[in-house]
Amino acid sequence: MFDKSKNIRRIVSISAAAVCMMSALNFAPLNDRQVVDAAEDVMTAFEITEDMKIGWNLGNSLDSTTSSAHAGLETETAWGNPKATQEMIDAVKAKGFNTIRIPTTWYQHLDENNNIDPEWMARVHEIVDYAFNDNMYVILNVHHEEWINRPDLGTAYDEMSVKLKAIWKQIAEEFKDYDQHLIFEGMNEPRAAGTDHEWWGPQQDEVDTINKLNQDFVDTVRSVESPYKDTRLLMCPPYCASSDSTMMSTLKVPDDDYVAVSIHAYSPYGFAMDKESDHSTFSEAYATELETILNGIRKQFVEKDIPVVLGEFSASNYNNTEARCEWAEKYITLMKGYGIPCVLWDNDARGNEDQSEAHDYLNRDTLEWYEDSGQVIDTMMKVLADDSIKWGSTKYGIQYDHEDISKGTVLIKGPARIDASIENGNCTQNAIIKWKDIEGKDIAVEFIGDEPVLAFMDSNWENWTEVKAYDVDEKNGIAYFSSENIKNAWPVDISELNSICAKTNGVTTVGNIVAISASSVKPPEEDPEPEVPVYPAELSNRGDSNKMTAKFTGKAGTYANGCIGYMNGEDWESIEWEGTVDSDGNLVIEADISQIPDSVKDVQIQVWWSDTPLEFESYNFGDSEQTNPTTTTTTTAPDSQTTSTTTTTGTGITPSVNYGDTNCDGAVNISDAVLIMQSIANPDEFTLSEEGRIAGDVYKTGDGITNNDALVIQYVEIKTLSVADLPVDALPE
Repeated sequence: MFDKSKNIRRIVSISAAAVCMMSALNFAPLNDRQVVDAAEDVMTAFEITEDMKIGWNLGNSLDSTTSSAHAGLETETAWGNPKATQEMIDAVKAKGFNTIRIPTTWYQHLDENNNIDPEWMARVHEIVDYAFNDNMYVILNVHHEEWINRPDLGTAYDEMSVKLKAIWKQIAEEFKDYDQHLIFEGMNEPRAAGTDHEWWGPQQDEVDTINKLNQDFVDTVRSVESPYKDTRLLMCPPYCASSDSTMMSTLKVPDDDYVAVSIHAYSPYGFAMDKESDHSTFSEAYATELETILNGIRKQFVEKDIPVVLGEFSASNYNNTEARCEWAEKYITLMKGYGIPCVLWDNDARGNEDQSEAHDYLNRDTLEWYEDSGQVIDTMMKVLADDSIKWGSTKYGIQYDHEDISKGTVLIKGPARIDASIENGNCTQNAIIKWKDIEGKDIAVEFIGDEPVLAFMDSNWENWTEVKAYDVDEKNGIAYFSSENIKNAWPVDISELNSICAKTNGVTTVGNIVAISASSVKPPEEDPEPEVPVYPAELSNRGDSNKMTAKFTGKAGTYANGCIGYMNGEDWESIEWEGTVDSDGNLVIEADISQIPDSVKDVQIQVWWSDTPLEFESYNFGDSEQTNPTTTTTTTAPDSQTTSTTTTTGTGITPSVNYGDTNCDGAVNISDAVLIMQSIANPDEFTLSEEGRIAGDVYKTGDGITNNDALVIQYVEIKTLSVADLPVDALPE
């Protein structure tokens, strides 16, 4: 799969011709709102998130609850804030915000049949209109819902699904004529409340429930007739909307071009909220931790062309205005570069006894911004106005050159399986290292499964310090840690550092942990074009035929499109095609080639899009015999007229089995093990070729491809086994 959206990309032989023309929606005043032709005048998901820029939460108002099972309009002021007014939203707009998130709790306003109290719906509608009157984006959600956040989250899906779909059907119908400036967020921070893992380490059935509820939300909104039912941006959270890499990785993003991931990040937690931490300065250690966390969000989603909206962020007011301003500058600079809009949490909790929840920015009684917190917001707005920082300019992150892990010094030899659900089982054995062993170097950790972190401690097992990877090679399963980041995070004299181990928040198999030379930075790639499969075909066998067919195989139901392209003199011309793989796994395309002049001797069969990978089988003309073309991959460079190609000749001859080479790249290494794990965990996304499936079956038990095959390949990687030993019928002792 090349691009999350199915926008057609036309690849012109040796040059690129890709033009995308979109215009923003005409936005009429509320009382004169006209339903525009949504099919002609529409923004993409990334255009919406870019236009949102920065938002403000109307926190602790419509999301407030009371002790009553059922309540009325009084809940809006139950937690001490005044009723929202048009003037309040005007003040938010005047400060520079152009997005309003309206956290809303619904369960206390439902009858026994899940019907929403009309008075409550009308009040929500009224506040949404306040923001629409100011031409702002609005995020409307379901917030403190006790029927979602419950200990039996993992087993209560059937009950929860009914209520979720009922609520969202009514909301979608109520606002069906509101354009793309209205955004829906399916849930707030869904989690197993009341358990010992409420905020950390969800169980698989809990993750499954959240993923199914997210899909229910999307399906329900899309089912309600509206000019915007297919183009309204919908936000879906992972478990507790966490920014932790392990929990983000559990999210199954619905296959929809207008879905954004909803993440909350009060980060770094030590600075932003933790009452026991030092908040007096925004230290280098805090800055490094923040960058690692936010980069993890970018890498998990945005880099893969999945938009993100950061629905909540803030740093509590510990009378540390200067430090919070430094935090705000760093935070918004990073997120602007990543192309992620951020929505500030404001609960107007000035004087709150729990200072960790003192997110006080707007005095809602006077509609004046508190002087200290107002400076924090002004810092954010200054970054957004700085034209030298381009929106989305670092979407694809910093690229690094890493030393080959085989050239490093092994600190801990693997493999070791660690599992956070097992008591005392979430860490590898520790190894003694000193600062001199890693100073000026990187530490590379081989892994399969959830991304590991490194933990360090002194000789007394004190000053436990955890550090996240600054870069992760997902293909080869290697996480990289910087000694500079380790030094910044270490709380005392660095010479006291004595031990190291790898830790997981999920389930991870850790290979070798190796000290390597410090990595260097590559120039960033602004917006790389996808690789496009191209299959050259000769017209020498065309004869008198005006029909050309080509056959692909793949997963049944896979949609694909592309073209048969050719150079007609100096002009590139193409015959477009599209189709769906049938139930037998075949896709046969037919094209009328009568328009191709006899002077044209070669054409290209191009695949612009496929939902899942396709295998090219053959092409032919009329009833002539099938031929087997050379396979070429064309990569189109952005804003360029050049391409690079790699070629492999198809012979139709089955090669001898290269055991272990699951990805068929000619080498046996950790990337082959990673592919096996990915194909087991997500077979729809990661498909093994038949050749790769045969080569990957290196643990001969008759069970086909299993996790043990990945483990055997990892033994090869660490030299416990050799490729010549494969396949094996028993694991090494």
